[in-house]
Amino acid sequence: MVHSRRPGSSLRRLIGPCIGLCLAAAWASAPHAQPSEPAADAARPAPAVAGAVDLVADSRSAKLSFTLSQEVKAKAFLLERPDRVIIDLPEVNFQLPEGAGRRGAGIVGSFRYGLFAPGRSRIVIDLDEPALVVSAQSVSRPGELTKLEVDLTRTDRARYRQAALKPMIDVGDGLPRAAAAPKPVAPADAQKPLIVIDPGHGGVDTGAVNAAGIVEKNIVFAFALKLKEHLEATGHYRVGLTRDKDVFITLPDRVRVAQDQKASLFISIHADILNRRPNVRGATVYTGSKFATDAESAQLADKENEADKIAGVDAPDEPEAVADILQDLTMRETRSFSGQFAKRLVTELGTAVELNRNPHRSAGFRVLKAPDIPSVLIEIGYLSSSKDADLMNSDTWRDHTTKALTAAVDQYFAARGHTPVRAAVSP
Repeated sequence: MVHSRRPGSSLRRLIGPCIGLCLAAAWASAPHAQPSEPAADAARPAPAVAGAVDLVADSRSAKLSFTLSQEVKAKAFLLERPDRVIIDLPEVNFQLPEGAGRRGAGIVGSFRYGLFAPGRSRIVIDLDEPALVVSAQSVSRPGELTKLEVDLTRTDRARYRQAALKPMIDVGDGLPRAAAAPKPVAPADAQKPLIVIDPGHGGVDTGAVNAAGIVEKNIVFAFALKLKEHLEATGHYRVGLTRDKDVFITLPDRVRVAQDQKASLFISIHADILNRRPNVRGATVYTGSKFATDAESAQLADKENEADKIAGVDAPDEPEAVADILQDLTMRETRSFSGQFAKRLVTELGTAVELNRNPHRSAGFRVLKAPDIPSVLIEIGYLSSSKDADLMNSDTWRDHTTKALTAAVDQYFAARGHTPVRAAVSP
Protein backbone atom coordinates (compact mmCIF):
# COMPACT_ATOMS: atom_id res chain seq x y z
CA MET A 1 0.00 0.00 0.00
CA VAL A 2 1.27 3.46 -0.84
CA HIS A 3 1.13 6.10 1.87
CA SER A 4 1.93 9.69 1.04
CA ARG A 5 1.59 13.17 2.39
CA ARG A 6 -0.03 16.10 0.69
CA PRO A 7 1.90 19.39 0.77
CA GLY A 8 2.49 20.42 4.35
CA SER A 9 1.40 17.11 5.90
CA SER A 10 3.31 14.02 6.98
CA LEU A 11 2.19 10.40 6.87
CA ARG A 12 4.50 7.59 7.84
CA ARG A 13 3.90 3.90 7.69
CA LEU A 14 4.53 1.59 10.63
CA ILE A 15 5.73 -1.73 9.23
CA GLY A 16 5.32 -4.67 11.60
CA PRO A 17 7.92 -7.39 12.07
CA CYS A 18 5.71 -9.84 10.15
CA ILE A 19 6.58 -8.11 6.86
CA GLY A 20 9.90 -9.97 6.76
CA LEU A 21 8.08 -13.29 6.88
CA CYS A 22 5.62 -12.04 4.27
CA LEU A 23 8.47 -11.13 1.94
CA ALA A 24 9.96 -14.61 2.24
CA ALA A 25 6.57 -16.21 1.69
CA ALA A 26 5.84 -13.96 -1.27
CA TRP A 27 9.03 -15.05 -2.98
CA ALA A 28 8.41 -18.71 -2.24
CA SER A 29 4.86 -18.63 -3.61
CA ALA A 30 5.18 -16.08 -6.42
CA PRO A 31 4.74 -17.35 -9.98
CA HIS A 32 7.93 -17.18 -12.03
CA ALA A 33 8.33 -17.02 -15.77
CA GLN A 34 9.82 -20.00 -17.54
CA PRO A 35 13.55 -19.34 -18.08
CA SER A 36 14.74 -18.87 -21.63
CA GLU A 37 18.29 -19.96 -20.78
CA PRO A 38 18.19 -22.57 -17.97
CA ALA A 39 21.93 -22.69 -17.31
CA ALA A 40 22.30 -18.92 -17.10
CA ASP A 41 19.16 -18.50 -14.99
CA ALA A 42 20.23 -21.25 -12.59
CA ALA A 43 23.46 -19.37 -11.89
CA ARG A 44 21.63 -16.09 -11.34
CA PRO A 45 20.86 -15.31 -7.67
CA ALA A 46 17.22 -15.16 -6.61
CA PRO A 47 15.87 -11.62 -7.10
CA ALA A 48 15.00 -9.37 -4.20
CA VAL A 49 11.32 -9.22 -3.25
CA ALA A 50 9.62 -5.83 -2.75
CA GLY A 51 6.79 -6.35 -0.26
CA ALA A 52 5.77 -2.79 0.60
CA VAL A 53 6.19 0.76 -0.67
CA ASP A 54 5.89 4.13 1.03
CA LEU A 55 5.82 7.65 -0.43
CA VAL A 56 6.41 10.71 1.73
CA ALA A 57 6.25 13.92 -0.30
CA ASP A 58 5.46 17.62 -0.23
CA SER A 59 5.97 20.57 -2.57
CA ARG A 60 9.75 20.65 -2.03
CA SER A 61 10.94 17.05 -1.63
CA ALA A 62 9.97 13.40 -1.72
CA LYS A 63 11.17 10.06 -0.38
CA LEU A 64 10.06 6.84 -2.07
CA SER A 65 10.88 3.70 -0.06
CA PHE A 66 10.53 0.07 -1.16
CA THR A 67 10.78 -2.60 1.57
CA LEU A 68 13.03 -5.37 0.24
CA SER A 69 14.11 -8.88 1.17
CA GLN A 70 17.74 -8.01 0.36
CA GLU A 71 19.90 -5.11 -0.77
CA VAL A 72 20.05 -4.06 -4.42
CA LYS A 73 22.27 -1.62 -6.28
CA ALA A 74 20.62 1.23 -8.13
CA LYS A 75 21.42 3.64 -10.94
CA ALA A 76 19.36 6.74 -11.69
CA PHE A 77 18.93 9.19 -14.55
CA LEU A 78 16.48 11.89 -15.60
CA LEU A 79 14.39 12.39 -18.73
CA GLU A 80 12.43 15.36 -20.06
CA ARG A 81 9.20 15.71 -22.05
CA PRO A 82 7.71 14.56 -19.73
CA ASP A 83 9.87 14.88 -16.61
CA ARG A 84 10.75 11.46 -15.19
CA VAL A 85 13.21 9.90 -12.77
CA ILE A 86 14.40 6.47 -13.91
CA ILE A 87 15.81 3.98 -11.39
CA ASP A 88 17.50 0.91 -12.90
CA LEU A 89 17.91 -2.16 -10.68
CA PRO A 90 18.81 -5.82 -10.83
CA GLU A 91 15.69 -7.97 -11.16
CA VAL A 92 13.19 -7.31 -8.35
CA ASN A 93 10.04 -9.35 -7.72
CA PHE A 94 7.49 -6.61 -7.00
CA GLN A 95 4.79 -8.14 -4.75
CA LEU A 96 2.89 -4.89 -4.17
CA PRO A 97 -0.85 -4.16 -3.92
CA GLU A 98 -2.73 -3.62 -7.17
CA GLY A 99 -2.71 0.07 -8.04
CA ALA A 100 0.32 0.99 -5.95
CA GLY A 101 1.91 4.09 -7.46
CA ARG A 102 -0.99 5.30 -9.57
CA ARG A 103 -1.57 8.26 -7.24
CA GLY A 104 1.32 10.38 -6.12
CA ALA A 105 1.76 13.34 -3.79
CA GLY A 106 3.69 16.61 -3.72
CA ILE A 107 6.25 16.75 -6.51
CA VAL A 108 5.55 13.12 -7.49
CA GLY A 109 2.66 12.62 -9.91
CA SER A 110 2.79 8.82 -9.92
CA PHE A 111 5.26 5.97 -10.19
CA ARG A 112 5.41 2.52 -11.75
CA TYR A 113 7.71 -0.47 -11.63
CA GLY A 114 8.31 -3.81 -13.28
CA LEU A 115 10.62 -6.06 -15.23
CA PHE A 116 12.44 -4.02 -17.87
CA ALA A 117 14.55 -6.77 -19.45
CA PRO A 118 15.70 -10.26 -18.43
CA GLY A 119 17.54 -9.82 -15.12
CA ARG A 120 16.71 -6.11 -14.88
CA SER A 121 13.90 -4.11 -13.31
CA ARG A 122 13.02 -0.43 -13.51
CA ILE A 123 11.15 2.17 -11.45
CA VAL A 124 9.79 5.19 -13.33
CA ILE A 125 8.75 8.23 -11.27
CA ASP A 126 6.58 10.82 -13.03
CA LEU A 127 7.32 14.31 -11.72
CA ASP A 128 4.81 17.12 -11.31
CA GLU A 129 7.74 19.51 -10.74
CA PRO A 130 11.40 19.32 -11.82
CA ALA A 131 13.43 17.45 -9.19
CA LEU A 132 16.94 16.11 -8.72
CA VAL A 133 17.93 12.74 -7.27
CA VAL A 134 19.71 13.28 -3.96
CA SER A 135 20.27 9.56 -3.41
CA ALA A 136 18.98 6.17 -4.55
CA GLN A 137 20.37 3.33 -2.49
CA SER A 138 19.60 0.34 -0.30
CA VAL A 139 19.61 1.08 3.41
CA SER A 140 19.77 -1.50 6.21
CA ARG A 141 19.29 -0.03 9.67
CA PRO A 142 19.56 -2.05 12.91
CA GLY A 143 16.24 -3.64 13.79
CA GLU A 144 14.61 -2.65 10.49
CA LEU A 145 14.04 -4.31 7.15
CA THR A 146 16.14 -3.40 4.14
CA LYS A 147 14.77 -0.54 2.07
CA LEU A 148 15.53 0.98 -1.28
CA GLU A 149 15.23 4.71 -0.62
CA VAL A 150 14.97 7.28 -3.41
CA ASP A 151 15.30 10.89 -2.19
CA LEU A 152 14.27 13.75 -4.48
CA THR A 153 14.47 17.50 -4.09
CA ARG A 154 12.73 20.12 -6.20
CA THR A 155 14.85 22.24 -8.53
CA ASP A 156 14.47 24.77 -11.34
CA ARG A 157 14.15 23.98 -15.03
CA ALA A 158 17.71 24.94 -15.95
CA ARG A 159 19.31 22.67 -13.34
CA TYR A 160 16.95 19.83 -14.22
CA ARG A 161 17.76 20.13 -17.91
CA GLN A 162 21.48 20.11 -17.18
CA ALA A 163 21.12 16.99 -15.00
CA ALA A 164 19.01 15.27 -17.66
CA LEU A 165 21.89 15.59 -20.13
CA LYS A 166 23.97 13.19 -18.04
CA PRO A 167 23.59 9.54 -19.10
CA MET A 168 23.64 8.35 -15.49
CA ILE A 169 23.55 10.08 -12.12
CA ASP A 170 26.27 8.91 -9.75
CA VAL A 171 24.30 7.49 -6.82
CA GLY A 172 26.29 4.29 -6.31
CA ASP A 173 27.35 1.16 -8.14
CA GLY A 174 24.74 -0.48 -10.31
CA LEU A 175 23.78 -1.67 -13.75
CA PRO A 176 24.43 0.18 -17.00
CA ARG A 177 21.61 1.25 -19.26
CA ALA A 178 20.86 -1.29 -21.93
CA ALA A 179 18.05 -1.95 -24.36
CA ALA A 180 15.80 -4.94 -23.82
CA ALA A 181 16.15 -7.66 -26.43
CA PRO A 182 13.32 -10.02 -27.33
CA LYS A 183 13.89 -13.75 -27.07
CA PRO A 184 14.51 -15.22 -30.54
CA VAL A 185 11.84 -17.50 -31.92
CA ALA A 186 12.91 -21.12 -31.65
CA PRO A 187 13.70 -22.74 -35.01
CA ALA A 188 11.18 -25.24 -36.36
CA ASP A 189 9.89 -26.54 -39.69
CA ALA A 190 11.08 -23.82 -42.05
CA GLN A 191 8.39 -24.78 -44.56
CA LYS A 192 5.69 -23.46 -42.24
CA PRO A 193 4.93 -19.72 -42.19
CA LEU A 194 6.10 -17.96 -39.03
CA ILE A 195 3.52 -15.80 -37.26
CA VAL A 196 4.79 -13.39 -34.60
CA ILE A 197 2.23 -12.33 -31.99
CA ASP A 198 2.99 -9.10 -30.15
CA PRO A 199 1.26 -8.75 -26.74
CA GLY A 200 1.32 -4.98 -26.21
CA HIS A 201 3.10 -3.27 -23.31
CA GLY A 202 4.65 -5.33 -20.47
CA GLY A 203 6.87 -4.96 -17.44
CA VAL A 204 7.14 -1.37 -16.28
CA ASP A 205 4.74 -0.33 -19.08
CA THR A 206 1.28 -1.38 -17.89
CA GLY A 207 -0.67 0.05 -20.79
CA ALA A 208 -4.23 1.18 -20.07
CA VAL A 209 -5.75 0.61 -16.62
CA ASN A 210 -9.49 0.99 -16.05
CA ALA A 211 -11.35 2.11 -12.93
CA ALA A 212 -11.70 -1.49 -11.76
CA GLY A 213 -7.93 -1.97 -11.89
CA ILE A 214 -7.90 -4.23 -14.97
CA VAL A 215 -4.50 -3.85 -16.63
CA GLU A 216 -4.04 -3.94 -20.40
CA LYS A 217 -0.68 -5.73 -20.39
CA ASN A 218 -2.21 -8.70 -18.55
CA ILE A 219 -5.36 -8.86 -20.69
CA VAL A 220 -3.48 -8.87 -23.99
CA PHE A 221 -0.84 -11.34 -22.79
CA ALA A 222 -3.50 -13.90 -21.85
CA PHE A 223 -5.15 -13.32 -25.22
CA ALA A 224 -1.85 -13.77 -27.07
CA LEU A 225 -1.13 -17.07 -25.32
CA LYS A 226 -4.56 -18.42 -26.26
CA LEU A 227 -4.12 -17.27 -29.87
CA LYS A 228 -0.71 -18.97 -29.99
CA GLU A 229 -2.28 -22.16 -28.67
CA HIS A 230 -4.96 -22.24 -31.38
CA LEU A 231 -2.56 -21.34 -34.20
CA GLU A 232 -0.10 -24.05 -33.19
CA ALA A 233 -2.94 -26.58 -32.87
CA THR A 234 -3.61 -26.27 -36.61
CA GLY A 235 -0.19 -27.72 -37.35
CA HIS A 236 0.17 -25.18 -40.15
CA TYR A 237 2.38 -22.54 -38.53
CA ARG A 238 5.37 -21.70 -36.43
CA VAL A 239 4.33 -19.15 -33.80
CA GLY A 240 6.51 -16.77 -31.80
CA LEU A 241 5.88 -14.06 -29.20
CA THR A 242 7.66 -10.73 -28.85
CA ARG A 243 7.48 -11.31 -25.08
CA ASP A 244 6.79 -14.56 -23.25
CA LYS A 245 6.45 -13.02 -19.78
CA ASP A 246 5.75 -9.70 -18.06
CA VAL A 247 8.76 -7.81 -19.41
CA PHE A 248 9.20 -4.50 -21.22
CA ILE A 249 10.18 -4.65 -24.90
CA THR A 250 10.83 -1.51 -26.94
CA LEU A 251 8.69 -0.82 -30.00
CA PRO A 252 11.62 -1.15 -32.47
CA ASP A 253 12.62 -4.46 -30.87
CA ARG A 254 9.09 -5.82 -31.30
CA VAL A 255 9.37 -5.22 -35.04
CA ARG A 256 12.99 -6.38 -35.16
CA VAL A 257 12.26 -9.82 -33.68
CA ALA A 258 9.76 -10.42 -36.50
CA GLN A 259 12.16 -9.16 -39.18
CA ASP A 260 15.16 -11.10 -37.85
CA GLN A 261 13.15 -14.33 -37.92
CA LYS A 262 11.67 -13.53 -41.37
CA ALA A 263 8.09 -13.68 -40.12
CA SER A 264 5.26 -14.06 -42.62
CA LEU A 265 2.73 -12.21 -40.45
CA PHE A 266 2.84 -9.85 -37.45
CA ILE A 267 -0.17 -9.48 -35.14
CA SER A 268 -0.03 -6.88 -32.35
CA ILE A 269 -2.65 -7.22 -29.59
CA HIS A 270 -3.92 -4.26 -27.55
CA ALA A 271 -6.96 -3.09 -25.57
CA ASP A 272 -8.17 0.50 -25.90
CA ILE A 273 -9.62 2.87 -23.30
CA LEU A 274 -11.87 5.94 -23.67
CA ASN A 275 -12.77 7.06 -20.16
CA ARG A 276 -14.98 9.89 -21.40
CA ARG A 277 -16.95 7.55 -23.66
CA PRO A 278 -17.71 4.41 -21.64
CA ASN A 279 -20.45 3.34 -24.05
CA VAL A 280 -18.00 2.80 -26.93
CA ARG A 281 -17.42 -0.93 -27.44
CA GLY A 282 -16.00 -3.50 -29.79
CA ALA A 283 -12.89 -4.73 -31.56
CA THR A 284 -11.01 -2.69 -34.17
CA VAL A 285 -8.39 -3.84 -36.68
CA TYR A 286 -5.66 -1.36 -37.68
CA THR A 287 -3.21 -1.43 -40.56
CA GLY A 288 -0.22 0.87 -40.95
CA SER A 289 -0.46 4.09 -42.91
CA LYS A 290 1.34 7.42 -43.00
CA PHE A 291 -2.01 9.17 -42.73
CA ALA A 292 -4.70 8.12 -40.25
CA THR A 293 -8.22 7.36 -41.42
CA ASP A 294 -9.70 9.52 -38.64
CA ALA A 295 -8.75 11.69 -35.66
CA GLU A 296 -9.42 8.96 -33.09
CA SER A 297 -7.06 6.56 -34.89
CA ALA A 298 -4.37 9.23 -35.08
CA GLN A 299 -4.66 9.91 -31.34
CA LEU A 300 -4.49 6.21 -30.55
CA ALA A 301 -1.37 5.74 -32.68
CA ASP A 302 0.29 8.74 -31.02
CA LYS A 303 -0.49 7.26 -27.59
CA GLU A 304 0.79 3.79 -28.46
CA ASN A 305 3.92 5.26 -30.05
CA GLU A 306 4.75 6.93 -26.71
CA ALA A 307 4.93 3.56 -24.89
CA ASP A 308 8.73 3.57 -24.78
CA LYS A 309 8.77 6.97 -23.09
CA ILE A 310 6.43 5.65 -20.40
CA ALA A 311 9.03 3.00 -19.62
CA GLY A 312 11.83 5.57 -19.51
CA VAL A 313 13.22 4.97 -23.00
CA ASP A 314 13.55 7.95 -25.31
CA ALA A 315 13.83 6.46 -28.78
CA PRO A 316 15.34 8.72 -31.46
CA ASP A 317 13.14 9.97 -34.25
CA GLU A 318 12.82 7.46 -37.06
CA PRO A 319 14.91 8.37 -40.10
CA GLU A 320 13.11 8.99 -43.34
CA ALA A 321 13.25 5.97 -45.62
CA VAL A 322 15.54 6.35 -48.61
CA ALA A 323 13.56 6.67 -51.81
CA ASP A 324 14.04 3.39 -53.64
CA ILE A 325 11.81 1.92 -56.33
CA LEU A 326 12.26 -1.67 -55.14
CA GLN A 327 11.62 -0.74 -51.51
CA ASP A 328 8.57 1.27 -52.50
CA LEU A 329 7.16 -1.68 -54.43
CA THR A 330 7.83 -3.98 -51.47
CA MET A 331 6.05 -1.64 -49.07
CA ARG A 332 3.07 -1.31 -51.40
CA GLU A 333 2.79 -5.08 -51.71
CA THR A 334 3.13 -5.52 -47.94
CA ARG A 335 0.41 -2.95 -47.26
CA SER A 336 -1.82 -4.69 -49.78
CA PHE A 337 -1.35 -8.01 -47.97
CA SER A 338 -1.94 -6.30 -44.61
CA GLY A 339 -5.19 -4.87 -45.93
CA GLN A 340 -6.31 -8.26 -47.25
CA PHE A 341 -5.65 -9.89 -43.88
CA ALA A 342 -7.42 -7.06 -42.05
CA LYS A 343 -10.55 -7.57 -44.15
CA ARG A 344 -10.59 -11.29 -43.35
CA LEU A 345 -10.09 -10.47 -39.67
CA VAL A 346 -13.05 -8.11 -39.64
CA THR A 347 -15.25 -10.71 -41.32
CA GLU A 348 -14.30 -13.56 -38.97
CA LEU A 349 -14.23 -11.46 -35.79
CA GLY A 350 -17.68 -10.17 -36.70
CA THR A 351 -19.04 -13.72 -36.33
CA ALA A 352 -17.70 -13.99 -32.80
CA VAL A 353 -17.47 -10.59 -31.10
CA GLU A 354 -18.87 -7.07 -31.10
CA LEU A 355 -17.08 -4.84 -33.60
CA ASN A 356 -16.49 -1.12 -33.29
CA ARG A 357 -18.07 1.12 -35.90
CA ASN A 358 -15.74 1.35 -38.89
CA PRO A 359 -13.81 -1.69 -37.62
CA HIS A 360 -10.97 -1.49 -40.16
CA ARG A 361 -8.88 1.66 -39.75
CA SER A 362 -5.35 2.85 -40.48
CA ALA A 363 -2.80 4.99 -38.64
CA GLY A 364 0.95 5.43 -38.22
CA PHE A 365 1.67 2.83 -35.54
CA ARG A 366 5.40 2.26 -35.10
CA VAL A 367 4.96 -1.51 -34.71
CA LEU A 368 3.29 -1.69 -38.13
CA LYS A 369 6.16 -0.14 -40.09
CA ALA A 370 8.07 -3.24 -41.19
CA PRO A 371 8.27 -2.79 -44.98
CA ASP A 372 8.50 -6.54 -45.62
CA ILE A 373 6.01 -8.13 -43.16
CA PRO A 374 2.22 -7.88 -43.44
CA SER A 375 1.17 -6.47 -40.07
CA VAL A 376 -1.98 -5.60 -38.16
CA LEU A 377 -2.77 -4.20 -34.73
CA ILE A 378 -5.96 -5.44 -33.09
CA GLU A 379 -7.66 -3.52 -30.31
CA ILE A 380 -9.68 -6.42 -28.90
CA GLY A 381 -12.03 -4.16 -26.95
CA TYR A 382 -12.35 -1.15 -24.64
CA LEU A 383 -11.34 -1.38 -20.99
CA SER A 384 -13.48 1.71 -20.39
CA SER A 385 -16.57 -0.34 -21.31
CA SER A 386 -17.63 -2.51 -18.38
CA LYS A 387 -19.16 -5.00 -20.84
CA ASP A 388 -15.99 -5.27 -22.92
CA ALA A 389 -13.80 -5.45 -19.82
CA ASP A 390 -15.83 -8.35 -18.41
CA LEU A 391 -15.67 -10.18 -21.74
CA MET A 392 -11.92 -9.70 -22.14
CA ASN A 393 -11.48 -11.24 -18.68
CA SER A 394 -13.55 -14.27 -19.71
CA ASP A 395 -11.82 -17.51 -20.69
CA THR A 396 -14.82 -18.46 -22.82
CA TRP A 397 -14.76 -15.18 -24.77
CA ARG A 398 -11.00 -15.36 -25.19
CA ASP A 399 -11.21 -18.90 -26.55
CA HIS A 400 -14.05 -18.07 -28.94
CA THR A 401 -12.41 -14.88 -30.22
CA THR A 402 -8.98 -16.43 -30.82
CA LYS A 403 -10.62 -19.27 -32.75
CA ALA A 404 -12.21 -16.68 -35.03
CA LEU A 405 -8.86 -14.98 -35.44
CA THR A 406 -7.24 -18.31 -36.27
CA ALA A 407 -9.86 -18.92 -38.96
CA ALA A 408 -8.97 -15.54 -40.50
CA VAL A 409 -5.28 -16.46 -40.48
CA ASP A 410 -6.04 -19.77 -42.21
CA GLN A 411 -8.08 -18.03 -44.90
CA TYR A 412 -5.36 -15.44 -45.47
CA PHE A 413 -2.65 -18.04 -45.99
CA ALA A 414 -4.94 -20.29 -48.04
CA ALA A 415 -5.47 -17.39 -50.44
CA ARG A 416 -1.69 -17.19 -50.77
CA GLY A 417 -1.38 -20.95 -51.37
CA HIS A 418 0.05 -21.95 -47.98
CA THR A 419 -2.58 -23.82 -45.96
CA PRO A 420 -6.04 -25.35 -46.26
CA VAL A 421 -9.05 -23.36 -45.12
CA ARG A 422 -10.48 -24.23 -41.71
CA ALA A 423 -14.17 -24.14 -41.00
CA ALA A 424 -15.38 -20.72 -39.90
CA VAL A 425 -16.18 -20.25 -36.22
CA SER A 426 -19.89 -20.30 -35.48
CA PRO A 427 -21.19 -17.45 -33.32
